[in-house]
Amino acid sequence: MEPPTGSQAVDWMVEVQDVHKVYYLGAKRIPVLQGIGLCVRPGEMVAVEGASGAGKSTLLHILGTLDRPSQGLVRIAGQDVLGLRPDRLAAFRNRTIGFVFQFHHLLPEFTALENTMMPALIQRVPRPRAAEMAAAVLAEVGLSDRLDHRPVELSGGEQQRVALARALLMRPRLLLADEPTGNLDEETGEGIHRLLFDLNQRLGMTTVVVTHNPRLAARLHRRLRLREGSIQEVKAA
Repeated sequence: MEPPTGSQAVDWMVEVQDVHKVYYLGAKRIPVLQGIGLCVRPGEMVAVEGASGAGKSTLLHILGTLDRPSQGLVRIAGQDVLGLRPDRLAAFRNRTIGFVFQFHHLLPEFTALENTMMPALIQRVPRPRAAEMAAAVLAEVGLSDRLDHRPVELSGGEQQRVALARALLMRPRLLLADEPTGNLDEETGEGIHRLLFDLNQRLGMTTVVVTHNPRLAARLHRRLRLREGSIQEVKAA
């Protein structure tokens, strides 16, 4: 599988240099990431593998600007995100980065349409326009007949599709997925995988996926493995 081709505004969608992340438990120093270097091209799909506790989610949160490294440089779409003020960083994140997690984090009191609208409302898009955008993207993920259903009325796969629609609403240039099918059965998970591939091909969306699924990882453009705080490329067999 080759990444989509086409003109791109930046050389690297993700550029990470010498990133370290250290946590402290009382006086105990716990290094998680130790000098990570990583570049991801526009339109590329990359798998990040590793044992539990290796730092995969920590790395994804740093790429998504939800966490800051202890040191290092992080550029997303050419922007040095560590240098942005909190308000500008929040706006950049909402506009440029989409997130999908293992657990969908849908708001139970809201419908599929209302949950999907949230990123647009945060950007102060007028509610009628946000609803139009949400309906269109829910149709893209095959849920045009579920707009008024609340999460409890949806299957696990449908809930995850709503979460994916919400992540895609603002047409982010970078999609970050943390075990997006880890909580689903094999058949439902495969449907989500096919949807990710389709979106990548149609929209050229750069995608970084944390996964324990070796079959999914083998189908992406590149496989990376986190081990003992460092990252290595996994060569094709």
